[in-house]
Amino acid sequence: MLRSGSKLNLLIGINIIAFLLINVTDTLAKFFFKTGVIGFYADEYLLLSPNLKTLLTHFWTPITYMFMHAGPLHILFNMLWLYWFGQIFEEYLGKKRTLGLYLMGGLAGAALFLLCFNTIPLLANGSGALVGASASVMAISAAAATLLPDYTISLILIGPVKLKWLVLFFIIIDFLGIVGPNAGGEIAHLGGAAIGFFYIKRLQKGHDWIANFSTIFKPKPTLKVVSKNSGGRSNELPRQEEIDLILDKISQSGYDSLSKQEKEVLFRASNSNES
Repeated sequence: MLRSGSKLNLLIGINIIAFLLINVTDTLAKFFFKTGVIGFYADEYLLLSPNLKTLLTHFWTPITYMFMHAGPLHILFNMLWLYWFGQIFEEYLGKKRTLGLYLMGGLAGAALFLLCFNTIPLLANGSGALVGASASVMAISAAAATLLPDYTISLILIGPVKLKWLVLFFIIIDFLGIVGPNAGGEIAHLGGAAIGFFYIKRLQKGHDWIANFSTIFKPKPTLKVVSKNSGGRSNELPRQEEIDLILDKISQSGYDSLSKQEKEVLFRASNSNES
């Protein structure tokens, strides 16, 4: 989980460890001591309540809720979805943006959940807490589909499907579910999907929210050393404008439309992101 350098593996590992740590101990406590105190306190202090007064005293829950799950099937499908789309995302944008987008998607889902449950009359009296990584996963899924809309994957019993249609299908399902029993979860999904879409659109215009945020904490170098490489293959890092043009071309025509030189530029940019 740690040695691979993949933030995708790290996120999946954290979710699984948190789920097992809480649920295994809760099951043992119920079996031997007939008490569900562990599950009670986990729900009370780690899930996101729609009550703003509760949020003031549980201010960490907009982060913790996105690493919690309601049951084995809940975490299974979320982690499978995260793994499939996360691999596509990391293949084309490197491994440094996955964690940031996961957190951004979860926070966007939490914000939209709180906004709707405290302003919309239909939901104002609703109860129940927000739990699960679904908003974060939808952010990564929507980002992958926005970056590579014509990327095709094969689904069992269905066949080849383009990412844009697959993600759009689930967004429509989520929208139709905002008046159902899991309204809070569906609203959070939409918030995560929106942040994934807008993140890629801004990235294609040269504005990387995640990278810009991370550079705030890095000291700026006072000395710049320039060297020339006379060999055949350049080691110089590609310019952001060059990367943006290639990403635009992928978005419009797919990865296979790139020339050998453009693929090499993207490869060097990906390696620089992983270092």
